[in-house]
Amino acid sequence: MEMIADILLGAGAIGAGLYCFVLSRRLTRFTDLENGVGAAVAVLSSQVADLQSTLDSARQVAAHSTDSLEDLTTRAEDAAKRLELMVASLHDLPPVSAKGSTAHVPNGPVFSRHSGGAG
Repeated sequence: MEMIADILLGAGAIGAGLYCFVLSRRLTRFTDLENGVGAAVAVLSSQVADLQSTLDSARQVAAHSTDSLEDLTTRAEDAAKRLELMVASLHDLPPVSAKGSTAHVPNGPVFSRHSGGAG
């Protein structure tokens, strides 16, 4: 009876050893840096680094564009204020006649004669 138990115990130990050997080879292939999950992790890591640098450069460009847009908006608002002031000041001026002097413009239609040659 003891002999049968020893044989079964030896067979179990050999089976466990074979299982560990097969598992070790599979794990080695699984973590291989050229073909396995290690390669996939390495590729993903490099892609994350590339995306991070692209994101940083996009942030810098967006910040520069925002600054430029704010500057242009400020300049446009200043120009609009000056134009409004110029247009408002034009309403204060009296109308100018054809000879360059100021004249009163009547409310009705204005007719004028032009002297000129035949033509």
